[in-house]
Amino acid sequence: MSAPDLGFVPSRDQRRFITNFGAKVLNGEAALFVGAGASRSAGFVDWKALLRSIAEDLDLDVDKEHDLLALAQYHVNSVGGRGELNQQLIDAFARDATRTDVHEIMARLPIDTVWTTNYDQLLERTYEAAGRCVEIKLSIQNLAQARRGRDVTLYKMHGCVTQPHDAVLTKQDYELYDATRRLFTDSLKGDFIEKTLLFVGFSFTDPNVERILAKVREQLGQNQRTHYWITRRPPRVCPKGVRSNADMEYDVRKAELQSADIERYGIQTVWVAEYADIPPLLKALETFVTRGGVFVAGAAMDPAPLGSERLNELSRALGHSIIGQGFNLVSGFGIGIAEQTILGAFHAIYENAMVQPADRVLIRPFPGHVPASARANAFRRHREDLISRVGALVVLAGNKAGPDDKVVLSTGVEEEVEIALSLGKPIIPVGMSGHVAQYAWTAANADPDRYLPGIECKSELTILGNADSTNEQIVDAVITLLQRAERIASTKN
Repeated sequence: MSAPDLGFVPSRDQRRFITNFGAKVLNGEAALFVGAGASRSAGFVDWKALLRSIAEDLDLDVDKEHDLLALAQYHVNSVGGRGELNQQLIDAFARDATRTDVHEIMARLPIDTVWTTNYDQLLERTYEAAGRCVEIKLSIQNLAQARRGRDVTLYKMHGCVTQPHDAVLTKQDYELYDATRRLFTDSLKGDFIEKTLLFVGFSFTDPNVERILAKVREQLGQNQRTHYWITRRPPRVCPKGVRSNADMEYDVRKAELQSADIERYGIQTVWVAEYADIPPLLKALETFVTRGGVFVAGAAMDPAPLGSERLNELSRALGHSIIGQGFNLVSGFGIGIAEQTILGAFHAIYENAMVQPADRVLIRPFPGHVPASARANAFRRHREDLISRVGALVVLAGNKAGPDDKVVLSTGVEEEVEIALSLGKPIIPVGMSGHVAQYAWTAANADPDRYLPGIECKSELTILGNADSTNEQIVDAVITLLQRAERIASTKN
């Protein structure tokens, strides 16, 4: 996992996209549509590369062909079958590929509906690596099935490399799509109507998707939802000088016309200057979406230096204030600090009859009955899943029983700090509670831009490290830093 690009500053239009689409994500009304561009950046071939050898067999130049579906159909017509085309698909997409930052960020977003025209298995493997249970929709038959415990549904509307004989590859496949895959068409139409889609790595040259968009527009008229498409704005000058200025201006004009055309379908273009700007833009979206969540990392076999009574009081007060100040609590429900923090959070919830526990507290206990050999990996994935859902990490104490019951630093809390750093999450260490929190507090003072990026924190860190600070002062300092982090994540600079 990579830390965010702190040098990336969203433009006004990009901030508007983050705010508007982020609200849909939080309301459960968002979906993703992932195209071939996302897989190409991971090292997979595009359609032209896939069909290059086939075009040569037909004595055609793939670089001169614009209708690649027709080219695939010519091949099938000439050889009387698609066996070779199926093998090309297997050879091109059945290999392993490196997950990109774009894939990993998408897999962390709390979006449960994903569409793709890609044949490779990169998306599902990324979701699985992120600890999410994926249900893959490949055929009409399994559209009606439901996988128990799923938290994301992946619609592979053109098939998969695992079933190349059923993949949508040729002109005839597209012509017969409604006869063979009508329920995919209906499901996608339904999501266009009920959800806000974000297109990533998509070129809008797929005639099947364009046909479905046209049908939605025909039915809804001007009452369509707004959807979004992230794409690069072509440069006006070729950086390497291999193309003329006239050619570059042509590309710009064509891109602007295409952007204006897809507005007919309610799709707004989110321009980026370079493809390299897409990961930090999605990271900014993730930060916005998760900004209200707080994970309290802590463990205390030994409650020193605060003592058991005071540490429990501080944990409850922190949980109560997190909810009371409008944040949400995310917890793995460990024994001790997490238990007390959750108790304080529920006290705050039940003081407000309008607040629902399911909306404000996410509790996901660490998996039990895991074999010893798989325990470390399973627990890390669990921590990654929980911390990816929050905007900041608060650290309290952090110790456990070591060999001979000697008090040692909690490796679990240390890992939670390390994960938060890798994800670029602000870390708020209550140093005066000792142990891992003390070490994190010392590191935050030495490198505040790493632990609390962009956040004014000097006076609050002083309070958090002072043994004479009261519980009220500690909680106030934590909430102040959480509020500052949230303002930055909300792009309200």
